[in-house]
This record gives sequence, C-alpha cells and structure tokens, in this order.
Amino acid sequence: MDNELNKLINSIRDIANQKGIEEISLAKLRDNPAIPNELLDDYFKNDEQLVEKILEDERRKFEVIFEKHNFDGYDDAIDILFTVGREMASKFYHLSPSVTYKYAQLYPEIFEHHIQERINFIYEKIRVNLQKGVSRGMYRNDVSIELAARLYIRRLIDLHDVENFPPENFSFNTLFNQMFESFVRSIATDEGIKYFEEKKRSLNLD
Repeated sequence: MDNELNKLINSIRDIANQKGIEEISLAKLRDNPAIPNELLDDYFKNDEQLVEKILEDERRKFEVIFEKHNFDGYDDAIDILFTVGREMASKFYHLSPSVTYKYAQLYPEIFEHHIQERINFIYEKIRVNLQKGVSRGMYRNDVSIELAARLYIRRLIDLHDVENFPPENFSFNTLFNQMFESFVRSIATDEGIKYFEEKKRSLNLD
C-alpha cells in the first residue's frame, strides 16, 4: 500500500473514530472538505472497495508489529509475547477500533475475509511462540499447541464483542491486558510465571 493511500485511509479512519462508521461512504466522504475527491476517485471504485482497503490497512498495521519485533526469531517466548502484546494494546486505536466491528453487519463477506486472514496470521505466530516456550521450559510441556493457539485467537476475537464489552465501559487496553495475563498463567510453568511477574514489576505494571 503506497504512502498516499495510507495517509488517506488514516484520515478516513479518524473520521470513523470521531463520527461513526456511518460517515464512511464515498458519498459522504466527498462532502468532507478534509478528504480530496480526486484521491477517492483514484483509489476507490465503490464502498465495498473502500471497506476492503480500510481492513487491509488494518491487517497490515497489525502484522508490522510482529515484524518490527522479529517475533519468529526471538528466543524468549514470554518476553516477545509480552512486548508484542503491549504494543498491540497501545496501538489498538489504529489497528481495530470498536467501530470496525460494525462492518460485520454492513459488509459480512468482506468482514469475514478480514477476520479469517487475521486468524490465519495470528495462529501461525502464536503456534511458533508456544513451541519455543515449551522447548525452553517457560510453557508447560503438556500444553496442546494447537488448542492453546486457537484459544488465544478466540479470546482476542471476543474482545471485539461490543455487546459484552461496550467500549464506553471497557477500554481495549484493559481488556487485552487481562486476557493476556490470564492466557500466560494458563500455560506457563512456575519458571515462566516467575519471569512474567518479574517482567511486570520491571515495567511497573503491578
């Protein structure tokens, strides 16, 4: 995705966050003085393509976090999971604000594709992390890699449920941190939990 399109999508996402997803249509965006009409015409043929590009950009921002921290190459399973998890939480506004979930009702096929792409990506990353953690004694060796990876994904998706977790009552940062700690404690060895507690204290998260 080129830089011009990226900036345009960031501007459109800001409008969605401030005014709601109802404002994100080509017709309404053309009436917004902050959005150049010529760019809309250059990049989007219809509302469906606009939604696809917004969600594609969201996935890319999400994946960049794992690339930035060399998630696959990092040997310390808990440390890298902790680092990436905290960055995901802190940048969630740009990754998948609660307003994005409304696409599930408005564009179900596009949204389903988006979620499946994200699930596939996360599954492979978490599976590698679990294998490393088990091999180094940080995660229990009786943990089912596949089951634990799928449970992590399920918990992450559940955080998008605005009916159970309305954003006006629960910040994503709080929800994610609670989910993350629960997940680590459910699979970690005593050594892993000790390291996790030390990491929290070093970051003043207690």
